[in-house]
Amino acid sequence: MKRTLIITVLAIFTVIQAYAQKQEIFAPGGKAIKGYDPVAFFKESKAVKGSDSLSYQWKNATWLFANSADMEAFKANPDKYAPQYGGYCAYGASDGSGHKAPTQTETWTVVNEKLYFNYNPKVKELWVKDQENFIKKADTNWPTLKDKN
Repeated sequence: MKRTLIITVLAIFTVIQAYAQKQEIFAPGGKAIKGYDPVAFFKESKAVKGSDSLSYQWKNATWLFANSADMEAFKANPDKYAPQYGGYCAYGASDGSGHKAPTQTETWTVVNEKLYFNYNPKVKELWVKDQENFIKKADTNWPTLKDKN
């Protein structure tokens, strides 16, 4: 029952947020990860706000960084640091419903050197219970899903 309710709420919010689905990268206001430094999740194991003065354009989104070393690391290998599924909800990408759901920064997780986000903390709780399986499903779904509006 809880899972069905969460999925229903997720679907409704996704429809409301449809404008955000037009890009491969979830970038509200044009900023990927809502302006957080993608490299910091790996190096510092926490969310660190980036600076507008340290920005880089990649995949039609602006990526912000806390320091120039992080920016240079990202430029050298953006696929290593960019969140999976364009920063859209990892759990949502796995469910096969064909939608891209927005995410909250505090739901981040690094699994096997890859960065994931989820819709909200409750969805993240569901996702972490079977991450390996959800990642396999989302990896299968993402090539088709990333190009959807």
